[in-house]
Amino acid sequence: MEKTCGHCCTKIENLSASFGKVSILEGINLHLNCHEILALIGPNGAGKTTLFRAVIGEVPHSGKINFLVKANPKEKPRIGYVPQKINFDLDSPISVLDLMAMTITDDPIWLRVKKNIREEAAGTLKKVASEKLVNKRIGELSGGELQRVLLAMAMTPVPDLLLLDEPISAVDVKGISLFYEIVNGLKKEYDISIIMATHNLTGVLPYADRVVLLNRVIIAEGTPQEVLSDKKILDAYRMGL
Repeated sequence: MEKTCGHCCTKIENLSASFGKVSILEGINLHLNCHEILALIGPNGAGKTTLFRAVIGEVPHSGKINFLVKANPKEKPRIGYVPQKINFDLDSPISVLDLMAMTITDDPIWLRVKKNIREEAAGTLKKVASEKLVNKRIGELSGGELQRVLLAMAMTPVPDLLLLDEPISAVDVKGISLFYEIVNGLKKEYDISIIMATHNLTGVLPYADRVVLLNRVIIAEGTPQEVLSDKKILDAYRMGL
């Protein structure tokens, strides 16, 4: 178990979740510090998405999820979440600016987006190398562009904990490297905790501080170097993670 840095962390203790009589997660224990990327790997149906939804409060569960936030231990953490799949109407006239504005303000946007909101949206998009997309329609975006826009939305406001559920599943090879570089840069600049669920073990290893193999229970956990020498993880990966 990792020691806390003393400033911020997420601590999951003995978490279990089920749907009806079907057990999805059993006895999950994780400790994530700020300034850390944890790669969560596992087959389809392993419970990765269920774990994320438990953390954001969408799935009933037993066990404890505790957050220590930098400024005030009693303050609720800000959690950014990029889900595995979002269905957009590709023929919709909604632009990237419209989406960002809806994230930033509760003011109606169908008439016009105020200048200060536009500037804030452009600034946030710049963090994820996407400022040139601000006026594009959602239906015009490539898979990688859309994921970067969703990442920008999850970073508004800057979270304490960022959850990324299979964020590169629809991204080409060039876009994958860029996405990982951006996420790593956000970790360093904002000192946030990041959990990234992925099948792309090889690609994420250079950026991950720790790797967890999940299949309803935690099968293995360690640094990338430990993972590469752990036959249990590598065998599971070869079987189709």
